[in-house]
Amino acid sequence: QVQLVESGGGLVQPGGSLRLSCAASGTIFSIYAMGWYRQAPGKQRELVASVTSGGSTNYTDSVEGRFTISRDNAKNTVYLQMNSLKPEDTAVYYCNAEILYSIYRRPRYFWGRGTQVTVSS
Repeated sequence: QVQLVESGGGLVQPGGSLRLSCAASGTIFSIYAMGWYRQAPGKQRELVASVTSGGSTNYTDSVEGRFTISRDNAKNTVYLQMNSLKPEDTAVYYCNAEILYSIYRRPRYFWGRGTQVTVSS
C-alpha cells in the first residue's frame, strides 16, 4: 500500500520560513505529478503548488515568488520551501501525488494526512 507522509510544519512568525517534506513509500512503479494543497479553517482545500515528473512547476498566485516546490525522484519526495510567510498562509498543508502502484491498474492520486502550518506573532 502506498503512503504519503508529510513533515516540517509548525509555528512561525510572519516573515519567517518553513520547509515541508513529503515522502512516498510502498509499492511504487512511477510517480507522476506531485503537489501541495492547503486548507484553512472554514475554507475549501486549494492547490498551492505542483510539479510534474519532468520538473515543470505551477503556483497559485498568492504564493508566487515566495514558495518553491521541488522534488527528488530518487527519494520519492516532494518539498515546499515557504519564505516570507504571512498569517493568511496558516492552514493544514496536504501532499498529493499521482502514483502508478500496480502494473495492472491505472495511476491514482494519493493524499497525505496533512501537517499544520501556523503563521502568527
